[in-house]
Amino acid sequence: MKIAFIGCVDFSEAMLRTVLNVPKAEVCCIITRKASSFNSDFRDLTPIAEERKIPVFHATGNMQSSMESFLQEHSPDVIFCFGWSYLLQPAILNLSRLGVVGFHPAELPENRGRHPIIWALALGLKQTASTFFWMDDGADSGDILSQQPIQISDDDDAASLYHKVIETAQNQVAVFVTDLLVGRVIRLPQDATRATYWRKRGKSDGRIDFRMSSSGIHNLVRALARPYVGAHVEKDGQDYKVWKTRLSSVVFPVNIEPGKVVAVNGSVLTIKTSDSAIDILEHEFTNLPTIGEYL
Repeated sequence: MKIAFIGCVDFSEAMLRTVLNVPKAEVCCIITRKASSFNSDFRDLTPIAEERKIPVFHATGNMQSSMESFLQEHSPDVIFCFGWSYLLQPAILNLSRLGVVGFHPAELPENRGRHPIIWALALGLKQTASTFFWMDDGADSGDILSQQPIQISDDDDAASLYHKVIETAQNQVAVFVTDLLVGRVIRLPQDATRATYWRKRGKSDGRIDFRMSSSGIHNLVRALARPYVGAHVEKDGQDYKVWKTRLSSVVFPVNIEPGKVVAVNGSVLTIKTSDSAIDILEHEFTNLPTIGEYL
């Protein structure tokens, strides 16, 4: 079975290596990017292509007509698109015998849309999922090929949840690629009446407002932790990254306003929030705020 592979993030690389380790699975071509201005977890797959002597096409922007021509040259039986920022056009969706398999780290049909790992953490969800599906002309709406739940612990951040997603997905890929090789094709229609969508996030979504609850701030910080862009505090017209927090164990009077620095211990700041206080453990303040200042 000839597999075309499209991707340009860390997840893509992990899945490509998994596919290459499945006996009798032939990756006939790879589409990737040499640079990306918007994928914080960007990964160029060219080194793997060169190592394995697999034809590679480097897309710049949304070059779907050129991508289509490249794919036609290699006549794949199926296309895997894992970690790509553009919806594929019908010409590519219909190009291979089996279709195109996409990926979304959420419990489809719920939570379709943008930034699923970030939203899951920011909203304090206790469970998400690793879902592979047959792509159609909608967004994350195609028939499900494989879905496995993933538990989210209170200690998870973006990096640890990303790692959980990769580990779970690797196991799924090894199974469904083997199934596809013997003609076992699973297509489970999604229940459109249960579909929900997450919107695109912007810079303002990463701003810490200390009028939020302590748990809300903590969830935001762990959602935007590396490899993502980081939550930030605005002070004196500048943005300062916050990478790690914890809920403060100290109880402060309710008449202290949110945003006030109530304690400084080394580089650790304790800030009053709407309902308690939060410790900022890892940050990028150039001048450490002092007790009594407001953020």
